[in-house]
Amino acid sequence: MKREVIILSPYFPPSTIAGVHRARHLAKHLPATGWQPIVLCVHEACHEQRLDPDLAALVPGSVETIKVQALPARLTRCFGLGEISLRAWAPMQRALFRLLATRPIGAVLITGAPFYPMLFAAEIKRRFDVPVVLDFQDPWVSSWGAEQPAASKAGISHQLATWLEPRALRGADFVTSVSEVQNDQMRARYPWFDGTRMAAIPIGGDRDDFAALRRAPKHFADGAEMRTDEIRLSYVGTLLPHWPTVRMLFRALKKLRADDPLVARRIRLHFAGTTGDAATYRALSLADEEGVADAVRETPKRLPYLEALSVLSRSHGILLIGSDEPHYTASKIYPALMSGRPFLSLYHRSSSAHQVLSAAGGGRALAFDTPEELGSLEGPLADGLRVLAESPESLGHPDPKAFRPYEAGNIAARFAQIFDRVSAQPAM
Repeated sequence: MKREVIILSPYFPPSTIAGVHRARHLAKHLPATGWQPIVLCVHEACHEQRLDPDLAALVPGSVETIKVQALPARLTRCFGLGEISLRAWAPMQRALFRLLATRPIGAVLITGAPFYPMLFAAEIKRRFDVPVVLDFQDPWVSSWGAEQPAASKAGISHQLATWLEPRALRGADFVTSVSEVQNDQMRARYPWFDGTRMAAIPIGGDRDDFAALRRAPKHFADGAEMRTDEIRLSYVGTLLPHWPTVRMLFRALKKLRADDPLVARRIRLHFAGTTGDAATYRALSLADEEGVADAVRETPKRLPYLEALSVLSRSHGILLIGSDEPHYTASKIYPALMSGRPFLSLYHRSSSAHQVLSAAGGGRALAFDTPEELGSLEGPLADGLRVLAESPESLGHPDPKAFRPYEAGNIAARFAQIFDRVSAQPAM
């Protein structure tokens, strides 16, 4: 008999929020492990972001999905409540507890952000004695949040997180996050939580998505035509304003222009889906400050998922640029590796993204520990751009064995092992 697990994820396809892919992958692949998923999410009519029906089509029709309503954001925002899980708090709680009261549920997985639904954990344990797994796709309590002014919105959110996160953990039987660094930070904050009940599990990627791209009847145009004499190097995904790594990339391009103008003049750095706001050009702004804006193209609005894969597949090379924080990981690296395109990456040396890319090969993976070391990478980055433009074949191809553990089916198997463990042992 298959055991049932509730996956509580306020965002789920057709939502375009990056966090939907954890729940999407598990919903598709858990049945092969003996666990039958029930996805509990907020109805897409209540989302504020643009929807992606092609992404929703990647979810098997057999997946049981329960959708709840949320208060309209236009009514709640005047009270400071725009976050979707707070707008849907009561309907989500009722649906969750109804499932737990009427179905033989073996475990509950709550994935975030948003993180507030993790506060259901204690009541789930108290009322239904069902094990709960909390999945942190990003840090709820972060060093960046701690640096924000106390009276700012980000500062208030951080203070609230420091108060709520330990209350959520009190009801958890197991905790997962996307990086071991993130887990270590949580262990340090909460020494009372059993550190053996934690695991680092990245989002991973699904090869079937590229098969869906090949079957797609439409040709995706990412908003920028590519001339035959250009070398397009693409970055796809959110770009945050406090990333010094991106500024270093532009300085490297400027250096390449001075050292090898014939090669540099053909390079175009294309950024897509950077801000989600069609009027906010974050990459172009930084490029202009560094004097290379004429070589940068930016489509700031978030791309539909298959269109984003199409950008990767049709580019001459892929730019994988991350935060300067050691806990940072990036789900975008797995589709990038599966696309087979050569890459140039820049991450903190402790980032799991750098470790995966270094092991996989097929590109040039650069890393740093300190701001000073990051500043010294202008030359290596410039050389990486030159290699992508002149001799990408010299970088070889990614080794499938290196990222096979991160394929969606294997990620689902790891979560199934956790569900087996927590459902077989006495509750905390």
